[in-house]
Amino acid sequence: MSGEAWVFLAAVIMSAVLLFTSVFFIIMFSDLECDYLNPIDLCNKLNQFVLPEMIAHAFMTTTFLISFQVIAFLLNAPLLAYNINKVVNRNHMFDATEIFRTLGQHKKESFFKLGFYLIFFFYALYRMILALVAED
Repeated sequence: MSGEAWVFLAAVIMSAVLLFTSVFFIIMFSDLECDYLNPIDLCNKLNQFVLPEMIAHAFMTTTFLISFQVIAFLLNAPLLAYNINKVVNRNHMFDATEIFRTLGQHKKESFFKLGFYLIFFFYALYRMILALVAED
């Protein structure tokens, strides 16, 4: 297997993990809306996944930059910049006192990330298959 195939295999796996975290976030926000969960429990559960999700995405994007996968890097760069901006401005964690006021915004962000990770999952899968076929 070539280096490109390994990079995109790792990207497929990482995208699948990030896809599942986005689904988890959406399910948790829906549980809060239906009053199955209180805001403190929601924030405690979700805050432990916020930074690992951002770090995983940053690692994946950096891997594309290091391996000279320009298109994959450029596809991931805007979300990486958005995540960095949230961390720098210190509004990346969920606050239990303001969660109901910002719930709509958090749900939109989660749905956007879900769509992005889904599209990128299939892009990475396509590029992995392309790299494997090109070897032969």
